[in-house]
Amino acid sequence: MAYCRQEGKDRIIFVTKEDHETPSSAELVADDPNDPYEEHGLILPNGDINWNCPCLGGMASGPCGEQFKSAFSCFHYSTEDIKGSDCVDQFRAMQECMQKYPDLYPQEDEEEEEEKKAAERAEEATPTEATAAKVAEGSS
Repeated sequence: MAYCRQEGKDRIIFVTKEDHETPSSAELVADDPNDPYEEHGLILPNGDINWNCPCLGGMASGPCGEQFKSAFSCFHYSTEDIKGSDCVDQFRAMQECMQKYPDLYPQEDEEEEEEKKAAERAEEATPTEATAAKVAEGSS
C-alpha cells in the first residue's frame, strides 16, 4: 500500500509494485505562452528581459546583480547607432563591483590561465596516439 510522509521540507512517497502496474492518470496541461513564470529564454514574449533565465548564470542575483541588470538593460534597450555605446558608465560600475569579488568573478586572463594548465595536465596524463601506437607495436 502506498503512503506519503513529510520530513521537514521534503515529501517522501512510497509506492508499491502494484502502483506502478496501472497506467498513470496524470493529465498534462498545455503551456501558457503568456505565463511570465515560464522559461522563454533570455527575452520574454513581451520584449522584457527574463532575469530568471539560466543562461545568465546567476549574474542577475549575485553581489553585483543590480549593476549587471543596469548594464544589461541599458544595452538591451539601447537605440544608439553603436548599440550599447551609451552604457559605458553602467558597464564600468559593474566591472568595478566585480573586481571587489575576485573569487566570484575571476578575470578572463585568470580563467584562460587555469584552462591552459588543466589542458596541459590532461595531456601529460593521457598518452598521445603516437605514444599509444609505439606501446602497441612493442607488445606485438
